[in-house]
Amino acid sequence: MGDHDTVRARLRAALSADDPWTALYTLHSPDTDRSGPLAGAVEELYLSDTDSSAFRPYLSWFLRSLGEPGDAVLMRLLAAPGLAGDDRRDLLWTAVVRGLRLPAELLRTCAWDAAASSGGKDGTAEGPSGPPAPVLVDAMGLSGDPSFAPFLGALLEDPAAPRDRVALALGRLGARAWTAPIAGKLSEVTGLDHSAFTVALELMGDPAAVPHLLRWLAESGEERVYDVHHALVRLTGRDPLLPERATGAAYAAAVRAAWADGRTERAPAVVRDSVVESGTWARFSVDEGAGRIRIAFDPPSPGSSWPRWDRCLTFDRKPLYRVGSVCDTCELGLTLLDWPDDEAARIAARMRGRLTDLDRLDTALLAEWSPVLGELETGHYRALLLDLPLERVAEPTRSWWYRRAAARAEADGDDGNRPEYDRPGDYWPGVAHFQLATPLPGGRVPFTYGAFLPSQPPEAFDPAAVARHAAAIAAGERPAAVVLGWIDDRYVEALHEERWLVGAILDGHHRLAAYAAAGVPARVLLLARMGEGSSADGGLEGLAEVAAAYGCRE
Repeated sequence: MGDHDTVRARLRAALSADDPWTALYTLHSPDTDRSGPLAGAVEELYLSDTDSSAFRPYLSWFLRSLGEPGDAVLMRLLAAPGLAGDDRRDLLWTAVVRGLRLPAELLRTCAWDAAASSGGKDGTAEGPSGPPAPVLVDAMGLSGDPSFAPFLGALLEDPAAPRDRVALALGRLGARAWTAPIAGKLSEVTGLDHSAFTVALELMGDPAAVPHLLRWLAESGEERVYDVHHALVRLTGRDPLLPERATGAAYAAAVRAAWADGRTERAPAVVRDSVVESGTWARFSVDEGAGRIRIAFDPPSPGSSWPRWDRCLTFDRKPLYRVGSVCDTCELGLTLLDWPDDEAARIAARMRGRLTDLDRLDTALLAEWSPVLGELETGHYRALLLDLPLERVAEPTRSWWYRRAAARAEADGDDGNRPEYDRPGDYWPGVAHFQLATPLPGGRVPFTYGAFLPSQPPEAFDPAAVARHAAAIAAGERPAAVVLGWIDDRYVEALHEERWLVGAILDGHHRLAAYAAAGVPARVLLLARMGEGSSADGGLEGLAEVAAAYGCRE
């Protein structure tokens, strides 16, 4: 049997399994080069008259995992004549989730076919009747074709239309003629629809939205204030400091006060309210921070009903790591996306003068570092000087990202046999990193796991620099690394309380490598931003536990 026949036979076997979803998942491993043959086999089976149409939803879902070969098959299948309405919707949905830019004529064909199958117009000049399906609206927004803008804009007036998706589609198209109409509808929408409309204005990037947002901020209910504030920060670049951990009415009042004078120009960053509470613990605030290093919401995922969901750690707006959602019952996982430009390392390197043998925090130190701290995102911070028992991990099976999942399964009574589809690589952040050698036992939350991820490729580490730091450490010096981190609390699947100390290494990759190789606790200056507004979680409890266990002893 040839390779083609073998791949097709395996695909058929997966589709016939008791659990086709799991069988398909295990069929394709990211470490193999079978994407092309698998995509070809999917296309053949999809178009075959002898195969049950019941397989087709599984096949369209499977194409999502096959990368570019799967994308090419999706495009061809969508253009195939005679597709049933359900099949076309499944394929279109898969293309939208993949973020594909479909040709405008293909989308118009989909619109006519959908209207005809639902009893609407049949392709005459009058066009299809009724609003289009949300997935078709999403596809129009992804198309990049401005000719869809008038049609989409008219749907803003149709209460039966998926107006949240319409607004986002116009935002993705950058159709600024619809900035004012979208902003004018803010008073008519609530909840996730209100979030979608403000995110659409952010995607539009049109300063003309700012006066509308300022007026609406003064009138809106407190539950809508966060969205408006977020959009104003994105559109103006001005990021005023709000009270620490303010929520509800207090948060809404603070936001309104910050924008009450109508000023939209960003002032120079100011580091203020610096207080050194001990040699290992300090706090400071950054007002009008440049935000060159920050955690930011991603543009909404095509097809998602959540306008604000995934986040990334960004350097100069370039995503470094995907951080995941703010959902506290979802699993935390960081994923490497790209490396920042060299400027990120140059920013952090401006702190090195006092890091050579740092043994305590003081106000003079924070004042000296103010120009660098001002590059951070606006907010309230804690600075901790820690001696952390770190190890370098380069294998997925050794990483806490996977091992904590195995520990949860054991706590649930699993016999230790991990499911075939539960691969260590699926938890791996994509890069070798440093982690706490053992989880930190806690009080309310049983364990705090710890992981610090690099901001430069590990393969670029200079062995000579590591050796220099190793010699200094052996001589008793304690050079410090700088990490931008935070405490992340989760209640995974509403079953497992889990806490993480996570962060990105801003400066000191070679120092951490030397500490890990020597088995000596690593001196780390941790800069942690506190939560505020609608995402307030503080993290003070977790930071206090970390400081109590690992604070640098004076």
